Amino acid sequence: MAIYKVTVATGDMVEAGTNNTISITLVGSYGESRQTTVSFLFLPGKEKSLSVHCGQDLGPIVLIRLHKWRLFLEDAWFCKDVRVTAPNGTLYRFPCYQWLEGVTTVEVREGSGRTHPAPIHLCLQEVQLLTPPFFLGKKLVDDKLQILKEHRRQELAARQDAYRWKIFAQGWPRCLNVDSIFELDSNIQFSRIRAKNFTGFLIFQGASHFLSGFLLRRSSWNSLDEMRTIFSRTQGRDIGECLVCCPLPFS
Repeated sequence: MAIYKVTVATGDMVEAGTNNTISITLVGSYGESRQTTVSFLFLPGKEKSLSVHCGQDLGPIVLIRLHKWRLFLEDAWFCKDVRVTAPNGTLYRFPCYQWLEGVTTVEVREGSGRTHPAPIHLCLQEVQLLTPPFFLGKKLVDDKLQILKEHRRQELAARQDAYRWKIFAQGWPRCLNVDSIFELDSNIQFSRIRAKNFTGFLIFQGASHFLSGFLLRRSSWNSLDEMRTIFSRTQGRDIGECLVCCPLPFS
């Protein structure tokens, strides 16, 4: 009996949590575990820990499968990462950082880099600034297992299906082959949380400029000092002073 300790982390955004069912499957070089339920409730910024019991050692864990299932209402979930500790103490990290929507299964590869005595593609000055061991990203040739090669193939096919181009008009740059941005996957769209924060900041700045008299002004500025009087009341204050006093980076 092999017992694996698993920690699942949820993103810290306001809407990152979910009340849908999340389960996990560990895939190793020698086999895979059964699908194990993690929890029915995930809160933003929190972690869930569980133990996955396997009849035999799975070998090095090469990827995991996250399964999301719902009974009634849809509640998207943003997974930050998953950490798996093997019975021998080896820690495997699986960075996810994506939304899971609907009834779906997402495969995440192990994210550890490989070591190299020296990054030969760097110049001598860059090498002198680094301290060994050097960590390099994994390459396609590093995939020895058939399951990893198949995962690469499916990932490439999914991206080719998501990023299709069409000609909007002759002579114009190409655009995505969708009628609306809402047809895109949430991981492709601009972050909803960032959009809300941007809108809130825009409203705040608009109200600040209105109260300061900037938006109601119809005449020209008389001096930079007059501009400083207006903009110094906002978070990005002393704009005029920056234009005059800040040295250029190449001077």
